Amino acid sequence: MATLFVDKVDPQSGTSLEIGSSGDTISVPSGATINLSNATQTGVGESNLPYLDVAVSSATYDISDNVYTTIAFNTVNHDTCSGWNSSSYRYVPNVAGKYLCNLQVNVWGGGNNRIESMASAIRKNGSNESFSTSNATPATDLTEQSLFNTVILTMNGSSDYIEGIIKANVTTGSPRVNGENVYTMMNIMLVSTT
Repeated sequence: MATLFVDKVDPQSGTSLEIGSSGDTISVPSGATINLSNATQTGVGESNLPYLDVAVSSATYDISDNVYTTIAFNTVNHDTCSGWNSSSYRYVPNVAGKYLCNLQVNVWGGGNNRIESMASAIRKNGSNESFSTSNATPATDLTEQSLFNTVILTMNGSSDYIEGIIKANVTTGSPRVNGENVYTMMNIMLVSTT
């Protein structure tokens, strides 16, 4: 094996520079640095696709009091793999890997009703993976509240699904999920395929 010492290698005008042939392995030794900070990069590194961003766009909608309910996200801001089911309100990413999942849900007691307790969850295949609660016994003057959930989930890319869940107990009547694209939302992003 010979060693070639040069400071720069340029292809012939109008062509591309190719290093190695099909089947070859190009190795970068430990301690060496490849600096691509000023280069246009294609075909290197992982992409954070797919990703999903859904929200509740209506001002409010009623849910049953003190019952776990799938959040009816009715606005899809981003869905890069068409994995969102707008009937079941579930997301099935079509790439296997680890996903960062975030859920924010805001509930209003409706009128002057007080929120006695709340719970929210990110579920995978029907099981809670991230769970948040808030209780006020006896009910306080709190008529509106938000809960947040974050978790990293491993998904198989074919049948695993994610959904957001809410339960709220109010003094009388029905609790309401607040929307308008800023109060109640869920976003999910691929962070690793390994």
